[in-house]
Amino acid sequence: MTRRRRRPARLAAVTLSFAAALTLSACGDGSDSASNDNDKVSGADAANEPSATPSESEPTEVDRPKVEPPVDVTYRFEWGKRGDPAEDAVLRDAEQRIKAVDMAIAEQDPLHEAYRFYSEGEAAADSQKYIQEFVDHKARTTGMTRFYRESLHVKNDGTASLAYCEDQSKAFNKFLDTGKTDVTSVTKDSYVAYAATLRKNRKGVWVTERLVSERGSAKCQP
Repeated sequence: MTRRRRRPARLAAVTLSFAAALTLSACGDGSDSASNDNDKVSGADAANEPSATPSESEPTEVDRPKVEPPVDVTYRFEWGKRGDPAEDAVLRDAEQRIKAVDMAIAEQDPLHEAYRFYSEGEAAADSQKYIQEFVDHKARTTGMTRFYRESLHVKNDGTASLAYCEDQSKAFNKFLDTGKTDVTSVTKDSYVAYAATLRKNRKGVWVTERLVSERGSAKCQP
């Protein structure tokens, strides 16, 4: 998953377990699907826990982790509010997951609680691997990413599908040892398409369970 820009030299493209190649992107994703028990992040198996149904009472307050990426990591979410409480909640939690992955990268913590709060299953495991690549290269993200052309469908069974585009043309890798930013030229691969599957858990949080991306997607070109 992974919005992700970023592997030295924009951390070269990462192969997702369930889709084609993905690279860096603020959404945070990452590597091979083949993982053994030692590769699993804490809470990854939570994807098997029953979804909350619309009829179930929801907690009035959720103790959410604080998500604060570095000040030089900024975002432009163009999808805005839709007026439907459920749809707005999905978009809000999707945004938090994206920011949480960047924060984990900046703090060089592949098991950061923030992104694991907003992702489970394949998405959480792939994010862990994605973040680890930045740690291995002693790099993090910097710059601004734009999110646009979203398509959202919330189902009655407590799940949702979200597709969107990401513009990484103003987002780059920054190396921690030197402080140098790897500014790359803008190409068609600066634009990434994502398709996410989310589920509303018992806390009332929309967690991302699966995230697939396509770098250079024609539908995301300016």
